[in-house]
Amino acid sequence: MTSCIVGWGHTRFGKLDSMDLEGLIRAAATEAIADAGIEATDIDAIYLGFFNGGMDPQEFAASLVLQVDPRLRFTPATRVENACATGSAAIYQGLNAIAAKKARIVLAVGVEKMTATPTADVTTSLAKCSYVKEEASQGITFPGMFAQMMQRYYQRYGDKSDAIAKIAAKNHKNGARNPLAHIQKDLGFEFCRYESEKNPIVIAPLKRTDCSMISDGAAAVVLADVETALRLNKAIVFRAHEHVQDLLPMTSRDILKMEGGRRAWSRAFSSAGVTLDDLSLVETHDCFTIAELLEYEAMGLTPEGDGARAIEEGWTEPGGKLPVNLSGGLKSKGHPIGATGVSMHVMAAAQLVGTAVGVQHPDPRIAGVFNMGGSAVSNYVSILERLR
Repeated sequence: MTSCIVGWGHTRFGKLDSMDLEGLIRAAATEAIADAGIEATDIDAIYLGFFNGGMDPQEFAASLVLQVDPRLRFTPATRVENACATGSAAIYQGLNAIAAKKARIVLAVGVEKMTATPTADVTTSLAKCSYVKEEASQGITFPGMFAQMMQRYYQRYGDKSDAIAKIAAKNHKNGARNPLAHIQKDLGFEFCRYESEKNPIVIAPLKRTDCSMISDGAAAVVLADVETALRLNKAIVFRAHEHVQDLLPMTSRDILKMEGGRRAWSRAFSSAGVTLDDLSLVETHDCFTIAELLEYEAMGLTPEGDGARAIEEGWTEPGGKLPVNLSGGLKSKGHPIGATGVSMHVMAAAQLVGTAVGVQHPDPRIAGVFNMGGSAVSNYVSILERLR
């Protein structure tokens, strides 16, 4: 056992015109500190997950967290970035500080303000998470990269369009019950399955319902060592937290194998002393629907090429043997880059204490979180369990 999540905060995700970057940070961090039942003076270090990539003029942002409370002034604060896994990277830096006994209590915040930027410029900013020499410089965007993955998957294993649409429909149905989600609407299988005026092709074979949203939002967690956590109101322990970084160029690896994610899951199971069968639920990184399908295989839910079975047989639905993305996932909840990894940990932790927003698992014991950056380049897996 390493450290625990002892409190959290989470804004709504979406187009939040009334909140700027600082306002988002303030809202999530204030809620997390209050939820943990601590004082600002108890916090030894702060880590801010913030990708930005030119989407907000405030590039130097770590000290914005200090403005949440005057008593945070002079607390060490560091910005962390690792593409779409930026939020988990911030949490893991906090875990490392506690493990090294450089801190007892840490505040980790993830944030992104995206909707004030034109969509074309957001796409350009996110393309910086690719291997620019071979990908972004050739005009390949992230929808283009994941469209390539889907095309290759279909070529290798056959057309899985029905399963892909069922993943989108599942996550939108779950997100319809999440008051913090960007899209709170059950779109249904038929809408997600077929191209239409409201669900056009983005880059074939990706349709709009296959792509996560451009969102604003923030989430925050308070972390503490186990001894401290057991004196507070709640304690969600990290039984394992593993980070595996893979090569950046897609041409350097078989992207369909998601080897970095597969290794991160394997190491986490070994470190935690559990197997996939011990998990009650998973929050996974469905930036695109094909990503969730590949992640079923990477976590070991099915063999390679057989991921469609998990959704077609209802395994990953609420009430299935391993519900995935009860929160609605990135697909419905939204994907404010820096906030995503922190949000996933908040959603899993809330499940474990029975206070989930939206769909609540009836008897959660252990939760898994998988957050990735880029095309499965930065891979983070957490295994969480409630101590109290």
